[in-house]
Amino acid sequence: MSGLGRGFLMSRKEEILRGLAEAVVEGDADKAKRLAEEAIKEGIDAYEAIMEGCAKGMQIVSEKFEKGEMFVPEVLCSADAMYAAMDVLKPHIKIEKGARAKVVIGTVEGDIHDIGKNLVKAMLEAAGAEVIDLGRDVPLRKFVEVAKEVDADIIAMSALMTTTMLGMRTVVEMAKKEGLKSKTLIGGAPTSPEFARSIGADAHGKDAAEAVRVVKELVQR
Repeated sequence: MSGLGRGFLMSRKEEILRGLAEAVVEGDADKAKRLAEEAIKEGIDAYEAIMEGCAKGMQIVSEKFEKGEMFVPEVLCSADAMYAAMDVLKPHIKIEKGARAKVVIGTVEGDIHDIGKNLVKAMLEAAGAEVIDLGRDVPLRKFVEVAKEVDADIIAMSALMTTTMLGMRTVVEMAKKEGLKSKTLIGGAPTSPEFARSIGADAHGKDAAEAVRVVKELVQR
């Protein structure tokens, strides 16, 4: 392929990814779905389209919301647009199978951010895991109750706020007190491997792709 041809493809790819992010920010579900379909048609990696398009758009939305430049109804429209694109992209995610695990996942109590959690869920399911999604703003006790009920291999918790991430420690302590076999995995912007160790969690995942790798490792242990 000529340099000109490669340049055209790259610019088209960038155009689609930028368009996906803009569609999410604008809350335009139809546009997001159309661009997701174009991404697949153009051979753009589905995971890259999700992370560099949809997720980047939601990051902008989160920043605008925190600054008071966007409000809840607009955020919900943006989320709808992101999910419209993800519904198209998810079946095309290329990921190594092998995450044969039963995972209970949710965003901890007091936190309504679930974009990252939903990306992890999509990637885990693509890798072959059975995922029980508790949603967002999940009561801490519920993580343990459901994990015990379904005999989960993993309890995965997400938080995007420093004020709610402390609830993860409570879940880890409850799971240990109950004697659950479930390993605990945490993630989210304010979390870190150091924080995971400090609260006694078994692992930390910095993003959806790493979460899949970590789940495989935890199950193999």
